[in-house]
Amino acid sequence: MLNAIKSVIYIFVTYLSTLCAVNAETVLQETIFWQHEVEQGHLPSIENRVPDEPMVVDLIAKGRTLGTQGGTLNTMITRSKDIRQMAVYGYGRLVGYNEHYDLVPDLLLSYKNEGQRKFTFKLRPGHKWSDGTPFVSDDFKYWWENVANNATLTPTGPPDFLRVDGELPHVSFPDKTTIIYEWSTPNPSFLQYLAQAVPPFIFRPSAYLKQFHADFAKRADLQKEIDAARVKSWAALHNKLDNMSKFDNPDLPTLQPWMNATAGKKIRHQFVRNPFYHRVDTNGVQLPYIDTVEMEIVSAGLVAAKANAGETELQARGLDFRDIAILRKGEAEGGYRTQLWSNGTASQIAIYPNLNVTDPVWRNLFRDVRVRRALSVSINRAAINKSLYFKLAKPGAMSVLEQSPFFEQSLRDAWAQFDPELANTLLDDAGLTERDGYGIRKLPDGRPMELVIETAGERQEVENALQIMTDDWRDIGVKLIMRPLDRDILRNRVFSGTTMASVWYGWDNGLPQSYTSPIYLAPTDQVFLSWPKWGQFYQTSGAAGEAPDMPAAQRLMDLFQDWTVATDANQRAAAWREMLKIHAENVFAIGLIAGAPQPVVVSNRLRNVPEKAMWAWDPGAHFGILRPDEFYFEDGRG
Repeated sequence: MLNAIKSVIYIFVTYLSTLCAVNAETVLQETIFWQHEVEQGHLPSIENRVPDEPMVVDLIAKGRTLGTQGGTLNTMITRSKDIRQMAVYGYGRLVGYNEHYDLVPDLLLSYKNEGQRKFTFKLRPGHKWSDGTPFVSDDFKYWWENVANNATLTPTGPPDFLRVDGELPHVSFPDKTTIIYEWSTPNPSFLQYLAQAVPPFIFRPSAYLKQFHADFAKRADLQKEIDAARVKSWAALHNKLDNMSKFDNPDLPTLQPWMNATAGKKIRHQFVRNPFYHRVDTNGVQLPYIDTVEMEIVSAGLVAAKANAGETELQARGLDFRDIAILRKGEAEGGYRTQLWSNGTASQIAIYPNLNVTDPVWRNLFRDVRVRRALSVSINRAAINKSLYFKLAKPGAMSVLEQSPFFEQSLRDAWAQFDPELANTLLDDAGLTERDGYGIRKLPDGRPMELVIETAGERQEVENALQIMTDDWRDIGVKLIMRPLDRDILRNRVFSGTTMASVWYGWDNGLPQSYTSPIYLAPTDQVFLSWPKWGQFYQTSGAAGEAPDMPAAQRLMDLFQDWTVATDANQRAAAWREMLKIHAENVFAIGLIAGAPQPVVVSNRLRNVPEKAMWAWDPGAHFGILRPDEFYFEDGRG
């Protein structure tokens, strides 16, 4: 109860401070980039573009400096679909994390949380989409009634995060700026979902999308659009144009700081500042400071080289720890600096034995905790740390990081010591006592124990680590075979049960607090690569996949439910701690290294980028939590 009161007080104070900043008669300044368009009458003036109550950002209070408008920021991606990172970095969210990981209103003017059961959202009066149409409660209503609950567009219905014990919320729209979500039981993770790196957008630009919806558009007009897009139905057309997280439709209005200005698949994609963006600084200058962002698609192996040549002003994706040396060499001529940020993932490299693999022999072996523990304790993590990270990372099992209140050294140390003798004993106890002439153990059906680990083929450090592990595992009679694949192919193979084991990062969120949902610690999602079938079962309400049939996994589901219905932070923390201990003891994923520094290339002319920060996907949205709309070039040029 006390925490709930504190939360309401914090939100109210935040709301008042925003009002005070606005009422201090901040004089809005016309955005230089749009000056000509305003003069020609193609755009309304700044006073008619920003909300009546914009978010006024006090950069000085944040330890930053007021910026200069202008410039183009160049960055690189390795796949055309990664233009979606602009929706991540832009981080325009209804509520978002600030630099202290507190949830605060962003697109919303304010929100009220009543016992985690009732959430009242207040929009900013006068807020507009990037095409100038009003951002109002009708946009939430359109998504709820005409998209999420339209069986043709969304056969599975509204997303799972809106269901509490199968119950969907009662959603109401009292006026143009008010939306209310209400459940009979608590939904404590509702706001956290809305603040994610890739959030479930529970609103849509209805004025734009109605022209592609059968309930609103004329049949003849709609058919012309279907034919022009070369799709089979109006639903396919709507879904193609409607994906706000992909950020691939230049015509789809947005609330992000930059809007897509490039149609189709190009080598370079340009994003232009949103003329109706809702954030301004205390001098009345509309953010973002930077006018345009250009993303160049390059081969993954060229990112470090092109950064070394000074071809990017801000880069972290595509760069690994091994690139630091070449990046440091190019700083003087490239006009940039290489900053080392902390990494927010629970493990830099984690191996996921597939407990749902279709091969019955390997399935039984992976479900034997002695086998999983043996594979873990036979890995020389210190050698990996020394060879790949110059001892700057932290060897250990996959668990949360030191910045989390749930960190315990014993959890990081659990079954992570280098002990080949113990590993051999564990495998012998599991019945794998016979070996062939090469010393490789035999499976119960007589096959050699050849464990194929599949990777996304995107990180050299993963392949290097597996090379070191090859010798470690051979010493205990296990032959490691590495198979690089395309990322999408890898995931599909894991989801189908074809893959024996895979490699990926650890949990995205290595920094959980009591308010953080532990949903990713329970078998609720096929994306946790150790139990894809169990995750499918939960995600489809039993229509696909398999029900968890191991006691430890079932206990994790019970504890996730305990967290969901908990009424205070202490109860939620207790659920978290037991779930972490279950993972430590059962070694569902084999973590190798945590805390490896993430290199970040920053132009010497780019300001307001912190020297030290956390590179984390969720929470954090990588650059998003740092608010790139506040970054600027000292000379106004990129």
